[in-house]
Amino acid sequence: MDTGPGSVFRSEDLPVEERFDHWRELVALSRASEVTCARTGDFTAEMRRMELGPVTFLRTSFPSARFRRTADMVRRSDPGVYHLTLLLDGGLALTHDTDPTRTFVPGDLHVVDSSRVFDLRAFGARTEGPQEGQVQAVGVDFPTSLLPLPPHRVRTLLGRGFPGREGSCALLAEFLLGLDRQAGALGPAEAPRLGAIVVDLVAAWLARELDAEAALPEDARQRALVESIRTFIDRNLHDPELSPSVVAAAHHISVSYLHRVYTQQMQGETVAASIRGRRLAKARRDLADPRLRTLPIHTVAARCGIPRADGFSRAFRTAYGLSPVEHRHRALAGRTGE
Repeated sequence: MDTGPGSVFRSEDLPVEERFDHWRELVALSRASEVTCARTGDFTAEMRRMELGPVTFLRTSFPSARFRRTADMVRRSDPGVYHLTLLLDGGLALTHDTDPTRTFVPGDLHVVDSSRVFDLRAFGARTEGPQEGQVQAVGVDFPTSLLPLPPHRVRTLLGRGFPGREGSCALLAEFLLGLDRQAGALGPAEAPRLGAIVVDLVAAWLARELDAEAALPEDARQRALVESIRTFIDRNLHDPELSPSVVAAAHHISVSYLHRVYTQQMQGETVAASIRGRRLAKARRDLADPRLRTLPIHTVAARCGIPRADGFSRAFRTAYGLSPVEHRHRALAGRTGE
């Protein structure tokens, strides 16, 4: 079975008696621990694994299981890695080092350290039928040396749960989910850059929790800021009033600082150009969506923050070499085989 960059494991591809052992070996590649499961006889799981430079991204689904990293395992081999997990479905109960046991619900993030013992119990989501549901999670593993924060301060946050629905924690959670959605379209050349962004976002989140943002290198702060700006733009493309001044105000920075940082981190692309380009790209995707085939083209444009149909048609043709009508026809005809 392939375990290289971008590999996907599906238990259904293996004989039943081999499934659990293969999955356990995959887990051990970056999260070495003693793994036990009561359902090895009918084990079903999936795992997507992507190498983003020194960062490993994981997306997994599995039945209830237990993961124990013992003191003996730490003594024998410690890779010096942080394990960050965003729980999507099911439940977790974690005892990290000598800390009290904490429980996590879907939407929570937590971080553990490979140099510390832990006991993690994962419980499948409840279902209406007799069959227990699966645990669903995404996560990243990366060397502790990459995090530009004092380890003794980070240690105070380890093993704790944080709701991934607000602030820099939400930005990190959204980026991880975006990596999972786009995994099939990502090329090898993008991997190191995406890994660096992950570490920057983790650092920005933890620094905010520690009130230690000044400790971050300026470049790391700027990269995290630009990723926050890109996310804000994507969330607000529908607003025709979206502009650099609106973006700057939302991030409590001046327009001049916004332009300087953004163009520097985006290889010369301006905020206004990004807004235009992302609006057109969204419209292009929506026009090719068969679920939206009855939506008038001017409505598609308006949903992307472009209220003037004539201006939209000109900009679309300039960007893609054909009109919105032609693009929709070709895209939908290709899907239906017409």
